Amino acid sequence: MSGRVRLARLTDLAALGELSRLSQAEHVDARSLGLPVSGPRMGVFSLFRLPLGAFRPNDLLFVYEDERRISGLVRVERDASRDEWTIVELDAIGSGDSGDTRFRLVQHLLRDGAKRGAIRFHVACSDRQGNPELFMQAGFARYGQERLLFRGTDSSLPSAWTEEQTRAAGIRPCQSLDALPLARLYAAVTPQPVARLESYRLPDWERQGSSSRVPRSSLAPILRFAEMEAYVQVSTDDAAGDLLGLLQLGVAREEQPHYLKVLARPETDVVPLVSFGLALLAARIGKGGSCPNSGVLSPVRTYESPIDRRLEEAGFVILDTVTLFMKEAVVRVAEPALVPAVG
Repeated sequence: MSGRVRLARLTDLAALGELSRLSQAEHVDARSLGLPVSGPRMGVFSLFRLPLGAFRPNDLLFVYEDERRISGLVRVERDASRDEWTIVELDAIGSGDSGDTRFRLVQHLLRDGAKRGAIRFHVACSDRQGNPELFMQAGFARYGQERLLFRGTDSSLPSAWTEEQTRAAGIRPCQSLDALPLARLYAAVTPQPVARLESYRLPDWERQGSSSRVPRSSLAPILRFAEMEAYVQVSTDDAAGDLLGLLQLGVAREEQPHYLKVLARPETDVVPLVSFGLALLAARIGKGGSCPNSGVLSPVRTYESPIDRRLEEAGFVILDTVTLFMKEAVVRVAEPALVPAVG
């Protein structure tokens, strides 16, 4: 292949929009991450849409150009606080060449990330269109799966909760002082190998309710367009002060789905958290009419069941399952520890 990878320019806008649209439409010669959010309102091109002016300063977009024709793009979201990069779109089109185009884009991204000090690279994708083979060939490791659930606009949202209902359920806004209990909640829910790979720190948990991406999900990039809120559920008779669950709510300001994420201990009934989140979303949508109701997306890790079943009971349907991949750009070393002295 004689093409080259370069940073995108504003003059590429029209070509990039068409390339993204064709890739998400399952064009016969196109390949993408294959996130199962299809349709005019929920398309990936709508969720992660251009123009480039809507990007954050930390976002990157590389294109593959061959004979003045753009045939591939890779779009990356950079988390400066954790030195992590997330691939949110990887598209290519071209008979017989789309696989090679995407591989060259990923390789260029990894080299560029190494120069800029990236510690980890993340991506979520379907198991179709050669995605697993591509990322494993590039050195990524598969470490989890998520079910993506969607609640459409056909069903009405619950009525707003009263303060008495909220207090009775033990739900309150998240605070920075909840960092340690949140870390304990995450450790109680998440398998140890996954927790080791994701490697969250207490400062990561302190940012809940602002622009936090912790715990991360395959739909985290949608939060760039959302106002984030976080709530915790506490037990009224637990002297240890442990949290029962965490609710993250992303309220979209564009014509795209809203976001609801629940993290809870296996023995916790998450129905109050889900109902409270949907009712709060209804209040946000009705407030001044500035938030369109385009449905709600919710990601659930496969090991977080039965949260997915509780969401289905609340009107959500499973769209598909996506695989989570990660590549570490640094070598882990054993942490120093005290050992008994031998006399």
